[in-house]
Amino acid sequence: MENLVIAKAQINLLVGDIPGNTEKVIEVAREALQAHAADAIVFPELTLTGYPPEDLLLRPSLQLRIDRALAELKAADLPLAIVLGYPKVVAGRVFNMAGVISHGKLVAEYAKQHLPNYQVFDEVRYFVPGDAPCVFDLQGTPTALTICEDIWHSEPMLQAREAGARLMLNLNASPFHQGKAGEREALLARRAVEGAMPIVYTNLVGGQDELIFDGGSMSVDQQGKLCQRSPLFCETVACSTFVRDGNTLTLAESDLASQPSRLEAVYQALVLGLRDYVNKNGFRGVVLGLSGGIDSALTLAIAVEALGADRVEAVMMPFRYTSDLSKNDAAAQAETLGVRYQSISIEPMYEAFMAALADEFAGRDADTTEENLQARCRGVLLMAISNKKGYLVLTTGNKSELAVGYSTLYGDMAGGFDALKDVPKTLVFELARHCNREREIIPETVITRPPSAELAPDQKDEDSLPPYDVLDEILALYVERDYSADQIIREGFNAEDVRRVVRLVDINEYKRRQSPIGPRITTRGFGRDRRYPITSGWKAGE
Repeated sequence: MENLVIAKAQINLLVGDIPGNTEKVIEVAREALQAHAADAIVFPELTLTGYPPEDLLLRPSLQLRIDRALAELKAADLPLAIVLGYPKVVAGRVFNMAGVISHGKLVAEYAKQHLPNYQVFDEVRYFVPGDAPCVFDLQGTPTALTICEDIWHSEPMLQAREAGARLMLNLNASPFHQGKAGEREALLARRAVEGAMPIVYTNLVGGQDELIFDGGSMSVDQQGKLCQRSPLFCETVACSTFVRDGNTLTLAESDLASQPSRLEAVYQALVLGLRDYVNKNGFRGVVLGLSGGIDSALTLAIAVEALGADRVEAVMMPFRYTSDLSKNDAAAQAETLGVRYQSISIEPMYEAFMAALADEFAGRDADTTEENLQARCRGVLLMAISNKKGYLVLTTGNKSELAVGYSTLYGDMAGGFDALKDVPKTLVFELARHCNREREIIPETVITRPPSAELAPDQKDEDSLPPYDVLDEILALYVERDYSADQIIREGFNAEDVRRVVRLVDINEYKRRQSPIGPRITTRGFGRDRRYPITSGWKAGE
């Protein structure tokens, strides 16, 4: 009997940094060789470019840069098989490729066959699909390659089996949404049984704009039993050991990282998304408006977890309608978390704007214009701090507010990143409670009092919206599941509420197009996987 040791390199890459990613591959491969005596190491999908490279794939210099990277990997001449992903241009056509470099040579290549073109994926725009399996010899074991979406379909696994493969290596850049880890494990169990072979699954980890890659690399045996699982949301190299006895290949059990709870998974996804966006884009820190409300309170907690208190600044910007409770809660949370905190009244700015606009507003009653002006005064202050200090402004709007347009362009929407963009209001409350599970990070009164923008006397969010538990259910059906208004009403919701909410979603597309990006945690966020026209005569009733 002899062992075959395969390392899974669950790493965080920078899209477009082909030289840096190449250097990281060599470094991690050497570590796997020294620490684990690995025979092979499997990296994620499109390792060299990072995922998704988007229109970088259309750049004329792409293949030249990839060729240089592959030459560098060959020159490293490491005594193990390096399995990694990269784009390859062949006769003007671009393939999503996996290659095997061993002892200084490229010994095998596989072109991804199933190109996802739904939700956040747009691979048909860039790639041509492959049409054949790839089976290569890995220390005497016939081994097949597949890439990400291929494993969600039966054909590539059956092709590999017919071609004589006894082991499957699957390279992935599979983004996170709630419940995704469990879906993957169930899927791999089915595919392993279909192919009658073990599967080694390596997934990308890290934040890339609005996408979060959660890792969770794993290995399953030919009966579909989970034998190794890497942790979520962190870089790691884990090994799976196969015992070969003649023609029998047995996967030994090893560490099974524990799975976080639903709330902890979402929280860690938001933290990772924020951290990588700030760090990969070179911001010195972040600044946000801390209003004393629950959305900014949760955003502050996420920011401190992601970056540390020394890189986070919170600003209270009170007005005549700001309650003492809001001021006190904001100051208390800032002190608890140890962030830089200051209070800057917007009253003088507001009065200056109103004086300048006096002739324009003459004879007209006060309305939402004055409320929006308050928000825009705050936006000006935060953007000025951002410019002066090199800090990224974090906006604090949640998915429910963005859906119905309860946000102000160039006001509370002014900023570069929104950690809660895909977090419904009801989930905001759950996450706030989750933050406080060990100690009070967010003041209890912030969580328990009725939400209010405090832009008018005694204002409450639910004065003009259905209760958030009802609103979020309607939004989930309309935005994430594509129910029509009539279908939602048949689910038992009040017809007037449904038609009003649906109309608000539809008419506020123009606002969302101008909103900052934020991490995607649901199956359909407001971003790359929901693309509706701004100008439209579509009626959502049926």
